[in-house]
Amino acid sequence: MTMSNPLLTNTLPLFSKILPEHIESAIEQLLDSARAVVDRQLQANTIYTWDNLVDPIETAEDQLNKAWSPVSHLNAVLNSDALREAYNACLPKLSDYSTEMGQNESLFNAYRLIAASDTYTTLDSAQQKIIQNALRDFKLSGIDLNAEKKQRYKEISLELSNLASKYEENLMDATNAWRKFITDEHALAGLPPSALAQAKQTAENDAQDGWMITLQFPSYIAVMTYADNRELRREHYEAFATRASDQGPYAGRWDNSAIMEKTLALRHEKALLLGFANYAELSLTAKMADKPQEVIDFLEDLADKSWRQARRDFTELSEFARKHYGIGDLQAWDMSYYSEKMRQHYYQLSQEEVKTYFPVTRVLPGLFAVVERLYGLQITELTAFDSWHPDVRFFQINDKKGQVRGQFYIDLYARPKKRGGAWMDDCVGRRKNKDSIQIPVAYLICNFTPPTGDEPALLTHDEVTTLFHEFGHGLQHMLTQVDYLGVSGINGVEWDAVELPSQFMENWCWEKEALTLMSGHYQTGEPLPDSLFEKMLAAKNFQAGMIMVRQLEFSLFDFRIHLEYDSAKGGRIYEILEQVRKQVSVVKPPKFNRFAHSFSHIFAGGYAAGYYSYKWAEVLSSDAFSLFEEKGIFDPETGHAFLTHILEKGGSENAMALFVNFRGRKPSIDALLRHNGIEA
Repeated sequence: MTMSNPLLTNTLPLFSKILPEHIESAIEQLLDSARAVVDRQLQANTIYTWDNLVDPIETAEDQLNKAWSPVSHLNAVLNSDALREAYNACLPKLSDYSTEMGQNESLFNAYRLIAASDTYTTLDSAQQKIIQNALRDFKLSGIDLNAEKKQRYKEISLELSNLASKYEENLMDATNAWRKFITDEHALAGLPPSALAQAKQTAENDAQDGWMITLQFPSYIAVMTYADNRELRREHYEAFATRASDQGPYAGRWDNSAIMEKTLALRHEKALLLGFANYAELSLTAKMADKPQEVIDFLEDLADKSWRQARRDFTELSEFARKHYGIGDLQAWDMSYYSEKMRQHYYQLSQEEVKTYFPVTRVLPGLFAVVERLYGLQITELTAFDSWHPDVRFFQINDKKGQVRGQFYIDLYARPKKRGGAWMDDCVGRRKNKDSIQIPVAYLICNFTPPTGDEPALLTHDEVTTLFHEFGHGLQHMLTQVDYLGVSGINGVEWDAVELPSQFMENWCWEKEALTLMSGHYQTGEPLPDSLFEKMLAAKNFQAGMIMVRQLEFSLFDFRIHLEYDSAKGGRIYEILEQVRKQVSVVKPPKFNRFAHSFSHIFAGGYAAGYYSYKWAEVLSSDAFSLFEEKGIFDPETGHAFLTHILEKGGSENAMALFVNFRGRKPSIDALLRHNGIEA
């Protein structure tokens, strides 16, 4: 079996050889093996130690993770019915194992004995942190519940896993379903040549002669930003804003409504089972924030500081659209279009012109050059690797001593059967084996506009920032020096601190010295002109108030639907969203808007009652970068300090302690407001 199943080889994933029929048997075999290890180690010992219990279990679960990782990854980037079926068949098996381990009283008692033993003090801080995290997680898995409640906990966990998968499938299917074929180029007036070329290529890929627009984000945002045809923008907006819902062109077809209600109900029930008042309280047990009110106060304080600026932004846009274009009733599908017109009018800044200076052929080497200067690393491309798509590339990171620190796959372009958005995920985690170090490997995934013809892919400045963001996550995963899987890389990092390294990296996208490394005209190689950079800087905080309150809207909505859930009233999803919008928003979307139906971060990802983490971590990242502003953006001493205090430490220490070690004090909100052009 091991010889014939590519998921059971102890190598990098053999993506081209993995078939749906390999999946269930491999996962079952590895789950059986992990269970056997736990039973064997518990029975073979009476005095438990790291070496005779924790390490063997970590080894077995690492094998399981390394097999499941490529399966989960392929389900996101190369989705098919057969793969989806095999993936979903494994979810209950994995959920059962997780709950079974979390409720294993013998295992819990063994961990408690280790924590109380004399040998505990001889363990290093990372090992101690793993054991403390495990004891916390036993409690959160219902170790203290009676048999009936334990069974109910197990049922809830399984159902939540299935609901998250179904939510994501509905969203992917709804996104892929809508497409509009256009034969008259005049209908696409206003779209820049690059967007038209992409629409033509999409049509050709579908054996059509004309142009095709879709709900893949590069296509959607191009229409919303540039299409002069207001009715086309409205139609496209409605299709996008109603995906997987009871509204829009596919109303009810892939409707996530019942999934969302059930998810909130089950999360609330789980929280009550564990002795919490609500799911928001439960979620904070593994975060930096202590109490729900602390999060609400943080978000409302930011909203209070940002709302007036946001209101000014919206008023200025409304007046601009009325004065220059005679539009008196600015609608949601007009926002991007007139914002771009206004940006060009006041700053003479065209996003399309900016793109010509950011071909991916310059941006990617430039990103690597920034990282090399910051941390003394070398990044080289490897060509001999097994891939899931021809666009995928593979790289290796070496440090100054020539030591391999990590490897990563990068998959940059949008396509059908690939989940939208951008993310970093764990392929292999760092851990110390008996005679070697297991090298960490990451997936870095984006959904940029693909190259057209012989032209390289051109990135908007926002897309450049996205790439830097995801690479920041990747650096924390790959540069870790922690030897134990439970707290190496991003493992064990408090969820509201996990965005610190990613948002931190975005700052270099606004520094001339760094931009010189990553930009150059795609045809001539001419450097980014100073005049264009000055326009970009001048426009940096264009509508920053509106952008800030939009993120606060998402964060408050997410936190409140989990904090205020009432079994008698149900989720009240759009009722609470409407309340939040009245409190912080300045743009009123149409009644058919079903934003929550595609908010996969909280309904299918790890951000439930935690979306505020983006803003919380932005405070940390802005304050961290302010030290580079003081010392120099490529100051080697400061770069080394960030590497050793933050990136290398993973979850081995509390995030606040690590931040204070780097910055010399607790974080301040001032840098965040300053970077956003908002008065404190």
